[in-house]
Amino acid sequence: MDALTTLLRGVHAQRADLCRSFASPPWSLAYTATASLTLVTPVRGHTWLLTEDGASFLMRPGDFGIIRGPMRFVLADDPSTPPQIDLDGPDCEQWLVGTRTYGFGADADSMVVTGSFAVERGVSDRLLNALPRTFVVPCGDEHCPTLDVLATEIPKNQAGQDVILDRLLDLLLVYVLREWFDRPDSNTPAWYRALGDEIVGPALRAMHDEPEHAWTVAELAARAGVSRAALARRFTTLVGVPPLTYLTEWRMDVAADLLTQPDATIGSVARAVGYADGFAFSTAFKRVRGVRPSDHRVVALRA
Repeated sequence: MDALTTLLRGVHAQRADLCRSFASPPWSLAYTATASLTLVTPVRGHTWLLTEDGASFLMRPGDFGIIRGPMRFVLADDPSTPPQIDLDGPDCEQWLVGTRTYGFGADADSMVVTGSFAVERGVSDRLLNALPRTFVVPCGDEHCPTLDVLATEIPKNQAGQDVILDRLLDLLLVYVLREWFDRPDSNTPAWYRALGDEIVGPALRAMHDEPEHAWTVAELAARAGVSRAALARRFTTLVGVPPLTYLTEWRMDVAADLLTQPDATIGSVARAVGYADGFAFSTAFKRVRGVRPSDHRVVALRA
C-alpha cells in the first residue's frame, strides 16, 4: 500500500455538500467550513481565498484550495470586497438558481466550486495532522479534465447523481493531495517520507498491510534485508520511534477506524489488529489513545 493510499483511508465524499456559485464583481461569499476537509476551486475567473486566521491566496482557474475545518473562509473577487452573502446563513436559499447552483449578478463572469469531505477518525487523523490549515495547489501547465466534468455534473439531478459527484470529488482530492505531498515544501510527516527509504520502507509497508500479524523486529528486518540492529537504528532515526512502538500506534489507528463500523465488536477489532483477547487490546488502546475502545465506539457512532 503506497503512502497516499494509506493516508486516504477513511476520507471520502458521501452525499457531499457540493455546489457551484456564479458571481460578477464586486462579489464576496462567506462560508463556514464545518467539515474536516473542504475543497474550493475557481472554474472561471480569478478568486481570492481568505481565511479567518489571516491567510490569503489568489487562485486562478484550475487551482485547488483545501481548508481544514472548522474554519470560516471567504471567496471574493478582491481582498478588499466585504462579504455580501453568508452561504451557510438562513437566507442563502434566495440565491439558489438551480440544483446545487447559486447565482449572484446578472452577468456572472466568475464561477467557483466548493465541496466537503467526511473524515473518519483513526487512520485518517494522520492525514489531517499532515496538512496545514489551508493550502493551494496551482494547476500549473496541466489541465484537469475532471474539474470540467464535475462543474458540468453538479447541476444535474438524475439517477445516481450523488454517487457520480462523490466519486468525482474523491478523484479530485487524490489529485490535489498527491500534488501537495510531492512538493518539497509540504512538510510531510516523518513516517510518510520514510516509506521511500530502501530499508525502512519495506518494514512500514509490511506493518500497514498486515497489522494483524505478530511482527517481530527480526521479521521486519528480514523484509528489509538488513540486521535487526540496523533496522531498529534507521527506523528510529527516520520515523522518530522504534519499530514496535510504531506498530502499536498504527494498530490503534486502524482499530479506531474499525470501531466505527456498526457490526464491529471489541473482540473482532482486537483480532483484526493482532491481539488475541479484548482485554490486552483495550489496555493498549487506552494507553495509546487515552480512552477505552468502548467509549471511543460510543462517541464515533453518535457522530
